[in-house]
Amino acid sequence: MAFLDDLKNLNVSRSILHRVVTAEEANSRQGTQSARTRSETRGGGRKPYKQKKTGNARQGTIRAPHYAHGGMALAVKPRDYVKKVNKKERRLALAGALAARLNDGDVVTVDKIQFGAPRTKDAIAMLAKAGVGEARRVLVVLAEEDAVAYKSFRNIPGVEVRVAPNKEGRGQAFSTRDLLVAHKIVLAKGAIEKIEEVWANG
Repeated sequence: MAFLDDLKNLNVSRSILHRVVTAEEANSRQGTQSARTRSETRGGGRKPYKQKKTGNARQGTIRAPHYAHGGMALAVKPRDYVKKVNKKERRLALAGALAARLNDGDVVTVDKIQFGAPRTKDAIAMLAKAGVGEARRVLVVLAEEDAVAYKSFRNIPGVEVRVAPNKEGRGQAFSTRDLLVAHKIVLAKGAIEKIEEVWANG
């Protein structure tokens, strides 16, 4: 397609790709991890033994960090890992990653990805016909959300299913990281048309 041919000439710096992928990975973190400090640990309110004449090091509580079951020093607490990347830079990184994969010959286009019923066997046959059946990681990009297609691919190891970006921002659109980590990418022609339409309109 003409859009993909034009995209091959795009050259994006690695620093932009790195910045966007780092932000994508950071934004996927939940940030809900939490550990107790010594003040939040139950027990240890009494001095375990007297200060002097025991032959032991002086201690004020058995919930100090160096004790088993004690509180944690510098305990991790819930935090927000979100990194902001502006829209133009994110779009440029996506286009650059797709251009790089096109130039490497790792992108395969198919007329459509559609199944009458959820069947893993049909999905495997489709990947084999597309010439990507032996690839360890495959990214399949659909034109739109399709529950039957998701169910057909979900039991195949190493296969990730995403949708093309749309104006409404719905669905799990592919990311820059998805494009870079996949060994082969299968694009439905409908997905290419949507990508071209959305990227052309900014």
